[in-house]
Order: sequence, then C-alpha cells, then structure tokens
Amino acid sequence: MARGDDIKSDWARLLWPGLLAAETGVAFAHRVIEALTPALSEAPRPEPVWASPNTIVLELGAARLRRFGPTTQDRTKDRTKDRTRARTPILVCAPFALHDARIADLCEEHSLMAQLGAGGGPLYLVEWLSAQKTQASRRIDDYLADLNVMVDAIGGRCDFVGLCQGGWLSLIYAARFPEKARKLAIAAAPIDTRAGDTPFSALALATPIETYQQLIHLGEGLARGDQAQQFWGLTAQSPEQIHALLESGLPLDSARFLACADLYRAWCDRPLDLPGAYYLEVVDKLYKRNQLAEGQFIALGRQIDLRRLRAPLFLIGARDDEISSPQQTLACARLVGTPPEAIRERIVPGGHLGLFLGAPAMKNLWPEVVAWFRESGR
Repeated sequence: MARGDDIKSDWARLLWPGLLAAETGVAFAHRVIEALTPALSEAPRPEPVWASPNTIVLELGAARLRRFGPTTQDRTKDRTKDRTRARTPILVCAPFALHDARIADLCEEHSLMAQLGAGGGPLYLVEWLSAQKTQASRRIDDYLADLNVMVDAIGGRCDFVGLCQGGWLSLIYAARFPEKARKLAIAAAPIDTRAGDTPFSALALATPIETYQQLIHLGEGLARGDQAQQFWGLTAQSPEQIHALLESGLPLDSARFLACADLYRAWCDRPLDLPGAYYLEVVDKLYKRNQLAEGQFIALGRQIDLRRLRAPLFLIGARDDEISSPQQTLACARLVGTPPEAIRERIVPGGHLGLFLGAPAMKNLWPEVVAWFRESGR
C-alpha cells in the first residue's frame, strides 16, 4: 500500500500544474497550502553531523565556510611541502534549497568532499544556513556578496564545484568576477530552464507567482522548509528505498549501511527555511523569465553576460534527473565564451541525488573531476 506522504507528493506533482493554470485553481491551492502548513516553531535546529573532518574558518550571518581535511596544526607541520606544490583551492557551493550542505558529505562512501579531498589541495564548502525571520528580505545579491567574502578569505581565486542551485550561483559569481574563478564544475544546475522540462521546472513555470507569494505570507516572510516538504520532500525512507537511491554496494542489513540510512533520514528531516525575497527572485528570474540564459540577469549592479566567461567548464547531468534535466545544465556550453575544447560534458545514469550521493558517482565520476581540476592551463 502506498504511504500517505507518497500519495500526497504524487498528487501534487500530477495535478497542481493543471489546477494552478486556472483562477479557481489558485484559490483552491491557497486552501490546500493553509491546510497542510505546519504550525510555526521557534525550536532550535540540531547541528548537522558531518562525515569528514572539517573546521569552520569563517562564519557570516547567513553562511559558514568550512575547510575540509587536516587540522591547522597538521597543515603547519606540512607547510614547506604545501608551498612547493601550492594548488588552487576548491570551493564547493552547496545548494541553498530544501536540504542542507550535507548533501556533499553525508556518510562514508557517499561523501563528495572525501572524493574531492583525495586530490590533496585546499578544500572548502559553503554551508548556507537556514534563514531567520530577520533575514526575510535577503536576496540573491546578498548571497553573492557572502560568496565574494568567502572567496577572498581563501585567497581571492578558486576552482568552483556548484551543486544544483549552487551551480547557477557559482556560474553567476564567476561571470561577475571572472578573475576569481579558475575552473568550474557545474552539476545538475538549472542554467537554462527552458532546455528540457522536469516536473519541478514545469510546476514552477505553471504556478502563478501569487501562489508563491501566499506561501511566503503563510511562512511570515520565509519560504519554510517544512512547508515545502509537504510536496517536494524526499520519499525514500525505508532501508530498501535508501539503498537504491544511494546505489550502495553494502549489504542491506549491514551495520554500516543501516548507520548511513539513519544519517540520510536525519538529513531529510532537517529542511532549511529560505528568505522569502530570495525564494521569489529565484522562481521569477530563473524559472519564469529564464533571465540567466536570456542574458538579462542583473547581479551586484551588472548585467551578467555569460559570453564573457572563458573559464574551463566541466558540465555534469544525471540522465533521469527529476529536478534539473541534463539539458538545462549542458545548455551552459552554448551560452558561455569558453572555447569548446575547454568544456567537458558528462551525462551519467541515475537521478538527481545520485550525482551527489550515489556510490557509482563517487567511484567513477568525481575522481575524473578531481583529475581535471589538477590539469594545468586554460
């Protein structure tokens, strides 16, 4: 028998675009949203548990910068060696969306940070924090400004790994500050939201902006994560479902896999709240008006012309991605000024989360990205 959450999620995916296309559908959607909106809670969120050793090196009001790898003391001991083989830092820009940055560091054998760290260079992660009510007016520009502070903190130039919603943010940043980005790996990011529909992008396009505004109103200025969970939450909860999603090679009943499954559930159960102003900008500018692909996006006072970006790119899509189709990401190749010979493309089997958590991606895809980062030259 289907679980109640599965039925509710499937109902939303199938029926909402049609319902919301009509004026009566908008009113109906508002009543559904109100009925399914949990009561506001001021309870503090538990701190996430990370799989890999890391240290917070910078804390801003809306984000933390984490350095992964050896401690400061260990790095001091190896200081001479580091000087002789200095490498460009890698900065992983996690998505600022429904779930937190542990998508990049969930558990042993399912950690993108562990794979990237195998390259031996400085490795950092942007951890976007759940928004507070006082941050409801923050916009995309505010997060770009935070990203700029973090890039400066690690030396002023880096290689980017942009994951999903962190992918378009990294790309915009690199186009705005081209001298600060050496190379970019962009994975499952909605760069051109008209190139290959997904249920997610189709719903965003079909839903009137007034419905999203109503969501923000009900969230008292925030796009609340527990509200979004009602329709777009991850439904894999049983050991069998999680095993399939992670494409794990561990026995289903092994202690190691069951511990990993617990960590996955804990990650799912810790949704983030987003500032209402930021959320509405993303829906309107990226999904409804497709401004980034159309060359109309304004970031930190300048129009973003992706043709000015000439940095090498590694574009990655998942064949069965239900959030960002491969075409939405790979379309970046025709929008930028990067020479074709400096662009690498990969479409791998599986769905959205498989790119960041799946065992095959950890074994086959991300080591190739690490090797690509270590290649010198443009």
